[in-house]
Amino acid sequence: MRSCGALSRASFVLSASIVVLAACGGAAAPASPSVGASAPAPAASSTVASAKPAASASTAASVSASAKPAARASTAASGAALPKIGGTVAVIGSWGGSEQESFLAMVKPFEDQTGTKVQYEGSRDLNAILQTRVQAGNPPDLAGLPGPGQMAQFAQAGKLVDLSNVVDVNQMKQQYAPDWLTLGTVNGKLVGIFIKAAIKSTIWYDPKNFSQVSGGAPPKTWDDLTSLSGNIAGTGKAPWCIGLESAVTSGWPGTDWISDIMMRSAGPDKYVDWYDGKLAWNSAEVKNAWQMWGKIVADPKMVYGGTQYMLATNFGNAGGPMFTTPPGCYMERQGNFITDFYVKNNPSVKPGADFTFFPFPDVNSQYSGVEQVAGDLFGMFKDTPQARALIKYLTTPEAQAIWVKRGGALSPNKQVAGGDYPDDISKNLAQTLTSAKTPRFSAGDMMPDAMTKAFYQGILNYVQKPDQLDSILMTLDNTRRTAYTASPPGSAKPSA
Repeated sequence: MRSCGALSRASFVLSASIVVLAACGGAAAPASPSVGASAPAPAASSTVASAKPAASASTAASVSASAKPAARASTAASGAALPKIGGTVAVIGSWGGSEQESFLAMVKPFEDQTGTKVQYEGSRDLNAILQTRVQAGNPPDLAGLPGPGQMAQFAQAGKLVDLSNVVDVNQMKQQYAPDWLTLGTVNGKLVGIFIKAAIKSTIWYDPKNFSQVSGGAPPKTWDDLTSLSGNIAGTGKAPWCIGLESAVTSGWPGTDWISDIMMRSAGPDKYVDWYDGKLAWNSAEVKNAWQMWGKIVADPKMVYGGTQYMLATNFGNAGGPMFTTPPGCYMERQGNFITDFYVKNNPSVKPGADFTFFPFPDVNSQYSGVEQVAGDLFGMFKDTPQARALIKYLTTPEAQAIWVKRGGALSPNKQVAGGDYPDDISKNLAQTLTSAKTPRFSAGDMMPDAMTKAFYQGILNYVQKPDQLDSILMTLDNTRRTAYTASPPGSAKPSA
């Protein structure tokens, strides 16, 4: 993606100076409240819901490295009371379970103040539903977009409303770091806004159980990590918790593994060439990343439950065995949002005491400081008074603080209160994000939809048949040849 001053998708960097979620008091991203072994998995099929009571949001200001705290607005509309407009606004997103609950809590104050009913439909098959409804001329008013890559495709087709006349762009420039706006811009038009963010280069563990098998500090290099994994497996215990099931998007947790390894082994520039379709899937760099991951997933002793369990277990439930007695596994590589599932699935576990994280280790020290980040975008398909009011509300620190306080999310809005990030885990997450020398967006989110879907399937195929890697990569490269032709990077990439 191109941006003001030549920030291309091939060189996208959320530089360390632009997103600082730690506040003056040192607070940051949440290690969340609530979900264990029986927690509901994210929606596998569409569900329709309306908002439930929201958690209250506290105030204060957080800081970006280039900006001082700004005063927090006293109302949910950042300085102006929300108008009473009534009616309804239809929203489609990918969230189910606890994430859906958090979104509904987030919009509850909007409903109360405006009298507008938010009709939310959640589905993991978001992109297919959007494509079908857009083609049929029946899109929702607003949608949580599948990612910057798919957002750009809708924008190029002229299906998304230009938000520059809907939101206060100058206010957003004060509250958001520049690259978050760049990622939502296509051909000079702001068509997507981020309502929450995540850092994905994190490995989670129970410090009490982990100390018994690690013999010391968490590993700092890939070699250390694989050595530790082998040592744990050698005792007859499984080092890793991995769940790849996620309804129609099953396989995506594995794509994040490949992304973390790829950016640390081949470097951030090659990584971007890869998700931009410029680097073949059967190139030495990409194949090496899969083979490195294979040292874990191709060995059934490395993963709790073995291959079939890994394929059948929902990502939100995969970490549950870390908290059993004795533990079934000891580590889980997953984004910070997984903490929401830990607590809701295991109400007795506490951040810090029962779970914490260490950064995904370096593969090549030359690329130390690379981090995988992600975020949730919203776009407008129908320009109505209710849709305008809701999208403006979703950009505010007051709205985003609600989800942050409930856990499992970071906010891209620099004014979200430090007090909304409640614990040391949150502070460490913020420090990890802001100290990253070279953050990069998740590769699957940046690819055309056809490539992303093929990537998911390739993960599932590889886990089942790791000896077929060459064939799997050839199939993926064949998809690359058509996916980027149908939506070439030069025309389907955001630009400003």
